[in-house]
Amino acid sequence: MANILGNYKQVISARTTDREILRGSQDGGIVTALFAYALENNIIDGAIVAGAGDLPWKPEPIIAQTREELLAARKTKYTLSPNLQLLKEATRSYGLDRIGIVGTPCQMQAVRKAQLYPVGMRDVPDKIALAIGIFCMENFPYQSLVQLVEDHTNQKMEAVKKMEIGKGKFSVYTERGALAQIPLKVTHKYEQPGCHVCLDYVANLGDISTGSVGSPDGWSTVFVRSKQGESVWSKAVAAGWFETKPMDQVKPGLDLVNKLATEKITKNQNYLIARGSYGVGKGLRNPYL
Repeated sequence: MANILGNYKQVISARTTDREILRGSQDGGIVTALFAYALENNIIDGAIVAGAGDLPWKPEPIIAQTREELLAARKTKYTLSPNLQLLKEATRSYGLDRIGIVGTPCQMQAVRKAQLYPVGMRDVPDKIALAIGIFCMENFPYQSLVQLVEDHTNQKMEAVKKMEIGKGKFSVYTERGALAQIPLKVTHKYEQPGCHVCLDYVANLGDISTGSVGSPDGWSTVFVRSKQGESVWSKAVAAGWFETKPMDQVKPGLDLVNKLATEKITKNQNYLIARGSYGVGKGLRNPYL
C-alpha cells in the first residue's frame, strides 16, 4: 500500500519543554504548545480548538486567543468537535487574519476543500495560517461515548479525568485515581458510522500532524508536512519549545504507525467495496469515485 502516511518532510518524536503545558496534556503537548508558540510570535491571531462544552467530555469549538484558553482545551476528546463551523466566524466576528485550526483527518480534508472551493467561505481560505491534524482511527457520537464509559467502565462522565486508546484497550482514568479498561473490540459498535469510509489515519493534509502512536509514553509522533508547517516547526524547535528524538531511536517507532494506518485503510476499503452491494439493485456510493 503506497504512501499510507502521506507526504511529509520529516517525522520525529517530540514533546514540549513547557512543563505547564505538558502537565495537563494528553501526550507530548504538541498541539497546545505549537499554537501557544504561534500566538506568542504573531504567526496566528487565534486558534480554533476543542474547548469544554456544557456536558462532561462533550467538546465545543472555541476560538482561543490567549495561552490560558489554549491550556483549558488540552487533552484528547473522543467525540467530534465541529471546529470548522467557527472558521467563517473567526474571520467575520473576531476579525482574525491568521487562523490556526486543529482537527481530525476528515476535518483537515474539509479545510483543504474549503480552500480549493470556497463556496460560502469568501475571504476565508487565505486566512488559514496553521492547520494541525491529529491521528484518528475513529471516534464516537457523544451519546455512544456516555454509554461506553458509564455502562462498560461503571464510571460517571463527571468523574473521568482522562480517556485514552492504546495497546488494544480503551482506558478511563478517574479523578480519584481509578483505572478502568475495556478491550477495543467492545468499542467498535459505538463508533461513528462515517468513520468507516475514512482512508486517512495520520491527517495527511495538515501542515503538521501528530498523535501518540509510535512514540514512548509522554511523547508524540510529529509529521511535518507542508512548507508552512516546516517553517513554524523549525522556528519553534530552534526557540526551545520542543525536545525531539529521531523516530528510529524510539520505541515502538514508525512501524506501529504504518501498521495501524494500514489496518484502518484496508478495513475501510473493504467496507467501501462491501457497501456497494447493499440494498436492492443499488448499492451505496463510494465517495472516493
